[in-house]
Amino acid sequence: MAEETEKKQRVKKGPKGADADTSPEALAKAEARAAKKAEKKGGGKAGDKKEGKRPAPQREEPAAPPIEVENYVPRLLETYRTAVAPALQKRFTYKSAMQVPRLVKITLNVGLGEATQNPKLLDAAAEEIARMSGQKPVIQKSKKAIANFRLRENQRIGVTVTLRRQRMWEFLDRLVNVALPRVRDFRGVSSRAFDGRGNYTLGVREQIIFPEVDYDKVEKIRGLNISIVTTAQTDEEGLALLTGLGMPFRT
Repeated sequence: MAEETEKKQRVKKGPKGADADTSPEALAKAEARAAKKAEKKGGGKAGDKKEGKRPAPQREEPAAPPIEVENYVPRLLETYRTAVAPALQKRFTYKSAMQVPRLVKITLNVGLGEATQNPKLLDAAAEEIARMSGQKPVIQKSKKAIANFRLRENQRIGVTVTLRRQRMWEFLDRLVNVALPRVRDFRGVSSRAFDGRGNYTLGVREQIIFPEVDYDKVEKIRGLNISIVTTAQTDEEGLALLTGLGMPFRT
């Protein structure tokens, strides 16, 4: 009798003036509601929590050590320091090691006159230059308007990028050992393209010689100019420097 009385008290009353439902179905629903309330208050089903036992702490994995880019020395730079520079100092009898010619920068330049009619060509060229050099290029704009060429002032007509330090050495290494040997019927580059002060400019007719450029995505074959700036005072010193670095000059 006591259990039935307790079950009846758990049943919620209906609308005002109506008697409580004491049927077995109503009592079962009341017990289910009471159990749900108990679960919400307790934070889960009864028996799930064990008193006095804390959850095991999560084990943190050690972070990967940072990559030391500053200590990285490109292969061609190591060759210059160990073999090329001592040979140049001995050949030209420099009194100080600071007089030995060295690389300053490498500039890649693409001029697109057709970009005045089709600006998408310039975006494609910028993406290819970025893949070749590993650095985001700069868009060059015209300085004045030329009506005969349908050129307006401050219009985008070229792409250029300047490489220094590690990226400069890495690019020259790829150019000498990978890209130039892929030129069709390659017989070497000209040794007459110096400017009189030890700087060298090379013209490439096809950008597809660089393996970074996907041939299937190339819309048009275009060339580019590569300028290598050095600290050499004469063309003879610049020629000796680039020859020691592996530039395949035509004999």
